[in-house]
Amino acid sequence: MQMTTLSHGVTFGLHIFGIWPFLPSTILFRFYWIVVYSTIQIFQYRYLIMNIHTDFSQFMDGVSNVLACSLLYIKVVILWVNQRIFFDLLQMMTADWQDYNSNHYSSRVLTNTANLARRTSMVIISLQVTAVTLYSVGVLAANVNNPEKMEPYARELILKTTFPFNISTEVSYVIIQSVEFYHLLLLGYGMAIVNLFLITLILHVGGQIDILCEWLTNAFSANVIHLSKGITIRSIITKHQQIILFAKKIENLYTYIALVILLSETLIICCLGFIIVTSLGAPDAAAILIKSVLFYLSMNLEAFIYCFAGEYLSEKSKMIGHAAYDSVWYDCPTTEKRIILFVMLRSQKTLTITSGRIMVLSLERFTSVIKASASYISVLLAMY
Repeated sequence: MQMTTLSHGVTFGLHIFGIWPFLPSTILFRFYWIVVYSTIQIFQYRYLIMNIHTDFSQFMDGVSNVLACSLLYIKVVILWVNQRIFFDLLQMMTADWQDYNSNHYSSRVLTNTANLARRTSMVIISLQVTAVTLYSVGVLAANVNNPEKMEPYARELILKTTFPFNISTEVSYVIIQSVEFYHLLLLGYGMAIVNLFLITLILHVGGQIDILCEWLTNAFSANVIHLSKGITIRSIITKHQQIILFAKKIENLYTYIALVILLSETLIICCLGFIIVTSLGAPDAAAILIKSVLFYLSMNLEAFIYCFAGEYLSEKSKMIGHAAYDSVWYDCPTTEKRIILFVMLRSQKTLTITSGRIMVLSLERFTSVIKASASYISVLLAMY
């Protein structure tokens, strides 16, 4: 049985992106990504500067491409900086798994959580790989049978980059396209890994809340506390405090990542939506749609994941107060009764994830992002 909520795909990705702390290989991976990211970003922003007065749809495509790569760079750096919080979260999850045999219900909840996290990881990683593949296919399809792109130096690259040299031969063009496709695959995998780690944390804390609710619901009989296998009022309070601490650490780790995502993905979704709408009547509409539609959906999914995670955590935390109230706490001795009342009072302050400690992430926030993007698309369509 897997003794962790993290799937193998997520664990492997956290290692190769240098996010897993306190390993000898971490420094090497971070150095590699700093050099590679910085180099690619220089060429990408060079493309934007040199093509700012060209076709507006192509420029918007470049903006969305560059922002998506920069967004991952920022997210990874934030995780590097907060490696202590990351390590604490890993230790807390490990501690929860070490006593998973405390009762049958706890074991079943943790196992189901791990299975759900594993299935979610497979779906999201597959979606990102498919999005990257279709984006690359769309770029290559746009170069086919286009008389303006017969020469290698005139063809569109998978990553919107401008190099300080001309791509003069087919061999050099194939090599550069292959390297960029490989790099884009890693970028898509990295985007999935950062998001999946948040999903894993949220699912894990949700499972711990379910365990606590089960303890509270079945904790009491008339005037007697009879939780089996060492579960007492003290262990209930300890579990509640651990859940609160775990949620706060998630907030500290992801709050600024969420802020960057809501700001940048509003622009990315706007750019991609503009490209899709304006391409509908173009001769190469099929190639543009192939590379843009799934990219657009994956960016929407990323914003949805963060907003849904905040909504899920808030709703789950409310269940603690409901479970405490539904128990027969009023038949307990006075001392225990007061403690349970404090649990009810504390649970009224819901656990949340915020965007830069400014806005609470929720499904309502996601609709705001979509509405803002749609508004910007309307303005751009009216202007161009």
